[in-house]
Amino acid sequence: MTESYGSATGDREAGGEMAEDTTERMPDWERRFRAPRVSLPDWALDAPHRALFVSNATGTYELYSWDRETGEQQQVTHRPNGTTDGVLSPDGEWIWWFDDKDGDEFGVWRRRPFAGGEDELATPGLDPSYPAGLALGRDGRTAVVGRSTDEDGTTIHLARTGEPPLEIYRHRESAGVGDLSHDGSLIAVEHTEHGDAMHSALRVLRPDGTTVAELDDTEGGTRELGLEVLGFAPVDGDTRLLVGHQRRGRWEPMVWDVATGRETDLVLDLPGDVSAEWYPDGSALLVVHGFEARSELFRYDLGSGRLERIPTPPGTVSGATARPDGTVEYLWSSAAEPPAVRSTSGRVVLDPPGMRCPGSVPVEDVWVEGPGGRIHALVQKPAGATGPLPTVFDIHGGPTWHDSDSFAAGPAAWVDHGYAVVRVNYRGSTGYGRAWTDALKHRVGLIELEDVAAVREWAIGSGLADPERLILTGASWGGYLTLLGLGTQPDAWALGIAVVPVADYVTAYHDEMEALKAMDRTLLGGTPEEVPERFAASSPLTYVDRVTAPVYISAGVNDPRCPIRQIENYVARLKSRDAVHEVYRYDAGHGSLVVDERIKQVRLELDFAERHLPRAD
Repeated sequence: MTESYGSATGDREAGGEMAEDTTERMPDWERRFRAPRVSLPDWALDAPHRALFVSNATGTYELYSWDRETGEQQQVTHRPNGTTDGVLSPDGEWIWWFDDKDGDEFGVWRRRPFAGGEDELATPGLDPSYPAGLALGRDGRTAVVGRSTDEDGTTIHLARTGEPPLEIYRHRESAGVGDLSHDGSLIAVEHTEHGDAMHSALRVLRPDGTTVAELDDTEGGTRELGLEVLGFAPVDGDTRLLVGHQRRGRWEPMVWDVATGRETDLVLDLPGDVSAEWYPDGSALLVVHGFEARSELFRYDLGSGRLERIPTPPGTVSGATARPDGTVEYLWSSAAEPPAVRSTSGRVVLDPPGMRCPGSVPVEDVWVEGPGGRIHALVQKPAGATGPLPTVFDIHGGPTWHDSDSFAAGPAAWVDHGYAVVRVNYRGSTGYGRAWTDALKHRVGLIELEDVAAVREWAIGSGLADPERLILTGASWGGYLTLLGLGTQPDAWALGIAVVPVADYVTAYHDEMEALKAMDRTLLGGTPEEVPERFAASSPLTYVDRVTAPVYISAGVNDPRCPIRQIENYVARLKSRDAVHEVYRYDAGHGSLVVDERIKQVRLELDFAERHLPRAD
C-alpha cells in the first residue's frame, strides 16, 4: 500500500446540464468540464445486475445506483462538495459511502439500502478517521474497516452488525485493508511495518486477528521491493490470493496460495507494468498492461497459460472488469477522444445524458535524454500551429503516478487558448520500471526538476516553445514542483501556477495526514528533526526569495494532504517582498468535486496567464 499526495480531485473532469441556448454560446473548453461523465460501474458479486457508479450529471460528483435489469438509476449521495468514495456490498443490498467534512478526508462510513432509504452509521463504535481500506463480506453483515489517525497510526477492525467492532490489527506505520476472501475466513493486509511507505509487505489474518501467512519482499526494509493485494479468488473456500510484485524491476502479477505457501509466477511477455484481476469463476485473469503512457487488455487462462489480447482502441484503459457472461467492460479514453464506458460485446454500457463532450488534439510522444536516462514526455499543441509557441509545462501529481494518452480537460483548455502543453513523466513516475519510480528518494523534488529542465531544453531547441513565454504549473505534487522550480530555476520560467501545492515542507509534514508523514519519512530518510538538511533542500520555502516570476496559488482550506497553513507561510514570504502573486482559497479539500468551482479555477488560471505572460514580439 502506497500513500501519495496524489492528483488533486480538482483535476477530475466535470459536468452538469445547461439550458440549450447557454451551451450554444459556451466555449469548448468549458463544455469539456460540464459534459456529463460516468465512471466504470462496479457490480455486486452475487447480484451482478446491481451496480454503483460516479457521475457529475448534477454539476457535482456523486454516487449513483443502477439496476441493470430495470434500467433504474438513483442518486445515492447529495452533498454540497460531492462524494466519490463508495462500495457496493457483494449481495447488492447495501451501498457504503465515506462521509467527511468538506473534503478533509476525515470521517465515517455510512450506508443505505440499494433500493433506497435513509442513511445510517455503518460502523457504530468506531470514531472518525482517515480511511485505510474497506472490504465487505458476502454475508451482508461483516466488514473489515481500515482506519488511520495521528494518535493510533493504522488500525483495522472487524465489524459485524449488532456486535462491537473487534480490533484485529494495529501499527504505528501505514497499512491498509487489501481484501476479504470469498468465504470471509481470510483477510489480506498491506503494511509498511518495516518503515518504507513506498514498498508494502503482506499479511493474511483470520477474523480473530491471528496470522495465517506473511509475504515480504523488502527483507525488513533492506530491499526496495513492494507487494500489493490484487484480490482473493472469487470462489468459496479458495485460498489463492492474486498479488502484484516487483521482483523483476516492474509490477507483475503472481498467484499466492496463502494456505500452502505456493507461489505461481506468471511470466507474461509484455514490456512495462502489468496488473490483473480475477474473472468471476476464478479460471482466468483480466490483465491490464501499461507501457509508455498507454494501456491494453488481455485474458490470461490459468489452466493453459494462454494470453489472448482483448481489442481496445489506442489510448488508456483507466478501469476494466470481467462480467459473469465473459464480456469485459472498460473505461477508455485518449487525449483526443473523451472517456466512454465500452464493452467487448459492442454494446454501450452506460451513456450519460446531456451535452456531448468536445474532443481535443492528440498527443505526440517525445523522448529526451536526461541525467538519469530517457525521459518520456507527451506534447499537445493547437492544430496546424507552428512554433515557437507559449508553452505550458503541466506537471503531474503523485509523485508515484504518470501522465498518459488519456482525456484531460485541463490541458485541452490551454491548447484551445493557443498554448502548447508538455507533460513530463519525470523520475518518480510509474510505468517505466521500479528504478525510475524510486529514483527521487532523498533528493526529493530536485531529481524531478532535472528531468523537467531537460525536456524544457528540448522544447526550446526543437522550436516548439518560446523561451520567454514558458509556464510551469501543476496540482498537488505537481504544484509542489512548480513552486520548487520557480525558486531553483528562476530564469527558466515566465510564470508559475501552483494548485494545492506543498510550499513549506516542514510545516506541511507536521500538519498533514499521518499516512503522508510516513511517505515523507521514506522519501527524505526521516523526520524534519532527524534530517533537517534534506527537508530544507527540498522545500520551496527555502528558495522563495529567489522567485522572480509572477506566482498564482490556489488552495483548499480543508486540505489534509497539502494543508493551508504551510501555504500561508509561503505566501507571507512573497508578500513581505512585494513579489507579484495572487492566491485563491476555496472551501474544499485537495481539489473540488463541484463543476462550477473547477471551471472558476481554470478561468482564473487562464486569466492570470493572460495578464502576466509576456507578449509575443
